[in-house]
Amino acid sequence: MVENRPFLTLLSHLIMIAGVAIVALPVWIAFVISTMDATDLLGGVAPLWPGDQFLENYATILFQGEQASSAPPVLLMMTNSLIMALGIAIGKIVISIISAYAIVYFRFPFRMFFFWMIFMTLMLPVEVRIMPTFKVIADLNMLNSYAGLTIPLIASATATFLFRQFFLTVPEELLEAARIDGAGPVKFFIDILLPLSRTNIAALFVILFIYGWNQYLWPLIVTTEDSYYTVVMGVQRMVAVPDADPIWHYVMTTALLGMLPPALVVLFMQKLFVKGLVEQEK
Repeated sequence: MVENRPFLTLLSHLIMIAGVAIVALPVWIAFVISTMDATDLLGGVAPLWPGDQFLENYATILFQGEQASSAPPVLLMMTNSLIMALGIAIGKIVISIISAYAIVYFRFPFRMFFFWMIFMTLMLPVEVRIMPTFKVIADLNMLNSYAGLTIPLIASATATFLFRQFFLTVPEELLEAARIDGAGPVKFFIDILLPLSRTNIAALFVILFIYGWNQYLWPLIVTTEDSYYTVVMGVQRMVAVPDADPIWHYVMTTALLGMLPPALVVLFMQKLFVKGLVEQEK
């Protein structure tokens, strides 16, 4: 039984409050700066309370973009980031769960050899194979396209390994019962394995969505048109303004807007995400 120690309880709460303050303070300062005018920041000191330019700044950056760096509207960049993140997350999950299902439930020559070949690709992230991958995408005329942004990143050895480990824990009795009921491989996969994998899929979706949303290097290489810029590229472009100082209230506005979709995904899928991680540990 855990003893009731008021001092330790108070200390643990103080540590949690300090941790929240450390994380939340930079976000609050960014929000405050995003509500200011450029003249309010000339002194070099960031205020602690919001200004009166909230609606103007957010409307400008969402629908018009930032003129000094020629950045496109943030709404367009967020749409591109959303398409890329969803494509990567869904593509990785679909390919990985089908691959894991084939490896666990089908017997074919060199089955484990192919599995370890997939697993070895962990040593070859996109940064290592950037040049040959770019060459293939360029030869296929997929530059400046959503397919070029997503397809090279949808293969995932980690997700395949996690689904395989989960499928190995599924009792054999379920497979035997499905065979007795006349269920084929596709029906067994759709009606039994997919519902059992719901929490694992949710946990992986959160991780892979954030992975896809935060991509910077690959979109920077395969896109040359502003209409395919992602929000991460937009923030970097606003900061690296040639021959001028960054317009920080627009930079902070873009950064905060770029934080919203991943935060909302984590918030709404928190229970499934935690449950999926706990079950995966088992």
